[in-house]
Amino acid sequence: GITMTEESNNAPEAAADGAQQAGPQFALQRIYLKDTSFESPKSPQIFQTQWSPKINFDIKTRNTKVADDVYEVVLVLTAEAQLEEETAFVVEVHQAGIFTVKEFSETDLEQVLATVCPSILFPYSRESLDALVVKGSFPPLMIAPINFEALYAQQKQAAEQQAAGGEAAPESVQ
Repeated sequence: GITMTEESNNAPEAAADGAQQAGPQFALQRIYLKDTSFESPKSPQIFQTQWSPKINFDIKTRNTKVADDVYEVVLVLTAEAQLEEETAFVVEVHQAGIFTVKEFSETDLEQVLATVCPSILFPYSRESLDALVVKGSFPPLMIAPINFEALYAQQKQAAEQQAAGGEAAPESVQ
């Protein structure tokens, strides 16, 4: 399981009295906005149109090792609203977090970075995305929560199928 620890415990394993201090540790250090963009190329004419957009939504995560046991995870949300083939707006938010992830196996580490970290970042990125859209004078998108566990499972499955088919994966699943 994953233990949430606020501060790292650097004491050597003093007492092995059933209280396991060693073992996996997970902590959030900070959350920050790394990059945003908002474009509304057809304004103000687009405001005259009946608002029933087609929304294309894209989500990506990437992670970078910053130091030993410390990772930056970036959740990239992109939404494009189209009205009758015209782009009403395109908005993109890169929400980042720095996480301490310690004493995890390689497999568990990969899973934590792909599921737990983006799940923590998601509410912040959704809020930033909606704020930009509203400032552009459009109704908020109200993106539904995302099941990162399911996304991760799908990506793993797709990667395994491609490996079995002997094809090179087009992009690395991070």
